[in-house]
Amino acid sequence: MNDRTPTPHFLLVHGAWHGSWCWRELQDLLMERDWTSHTVDLPSVVNEGADGKLPGLLDDARVVREAIDAVEAPLVIVGHSYGGAPVTQAAAGATNVSHLVYVSSFALDVGESLMTCFGGEQPDLTTVEGVIPVRENPEATLYSDVPDDKRNAALARLLPQSALSFAEPVSRAAWKTVPSSYVFCDDDQSLPPAYQEPFAQRTGATYHLPSGHTPLLSMPDKLADLLEQIAQST
Repeated sequence: MNDRTPTPHFLLVHGAWHGSWCWRELQDLLMERDWTSHTVDLPSVVNEGADGKLPGLLDDARVVREAIDAVEAPLVIVGHSYGGAPVTQAAAGATNVSHLVYVSSFALDVGESLMTCFGGEQPDLTTVEGVIPVRENPEATLYSDVPDDKRNAALARLLPQSALSFAEPVSRAAWKTVPSSYVFCDDDQSLPPAYQEPFAQRTGATYHLPSGHTPLLSMPDKLADLLEQIAQST
């Protein structure tokens, strides 16, 4: 980048069961390095007891697109885990998105959903209601390498995820037209590397972190280093 090139901002999009709170430590590190970051709260993460027809992936994508359109700077969008799916939908056609970063994430193709991307059947969306509870044994699957204090604080904040968010397919795939990278989490107990591989193959570059599923909590400094490297190269 030179003096006349606008410095990119980051837009950080959380995964299932989480909220924008999970990015706080990473945001603080980026701010210390003079990077501006933004977050969203996806509406598919719902309160305990929510039932019936709830917000889905397309509702999440609308929120992400509103955040994209509100930033008057080039954007590097970081999608963690499920967050990659609404990013894939929302960033298509956005002129200020310079790069997509999928962190152990779902770079879905057109017509794919989280329920179908590994060979499952597409349900009738008119019948999909209710929630997907926080996955079993999250302290191991989501936070295997997160320090105990941060793990416990995160576990206390997890909320149900709408079933529709996992069932709705994307109708656009931004990675087909926007430069993109994939960050493998090599010790991921939730989405192991073999399952990350098909999505990584759709991106233009790959990187590795020796982390479990949630490096934004387990090694935010190393993730910040990597994001800074990617942003500087856009």
